[in-house]
Amino acid sequence: MYVRPINKKQLLQIEGAKFGYALSQTRSMKRYNARINELRIPNCKHLVFLSDDYWRCAAKHYSMTIYHPVGTCKMGPAGDPYNVVDAKLLVHGLLNLRVVDASIMPHVPTGNTNAPVIMIAEKAADLIKECWKNTNNLNI
Repeated sequence: MYVRPINKKQLLQIEGAKFGYALSQTRSMKRYNARINELRIPNCKHLVFLSDDYWRCAAKHYSMTIYHPVGTCKMGPAGDPYNVVDAKLLVHGLLNLRVVDASIMPHVPTGNTNAPVIMIAEKAADLIKECWKNTNNLNI
């Protein structure tokens, strides 16, 4: 069977996967019943599970957000058809609807999304309070 040569990025992915698996096999992690997902990726079923070829195939076919999706309601000017909200987090073309979560980030951050989402929420709270302060004066 022909196996494509491994480039540096693939090698790092394979080594990272093997390290994660090895970590799951330690006594400390077993105490917490830590284990890898043993479901076989359909396009990789023909390969030996946990082999370098399997990990290479898995890196190619396995896609998951790991529950940190961003960018589905991108923030930006109304002229761009891919932008959904403006700088005040208001949805373009709709009245008083805001999006306040990681979906407004136009790009996936390199770190965890928790802190940026907290900052987005804090900013949204300020924007909403300011809006209410201004409309309260109008008795709306």
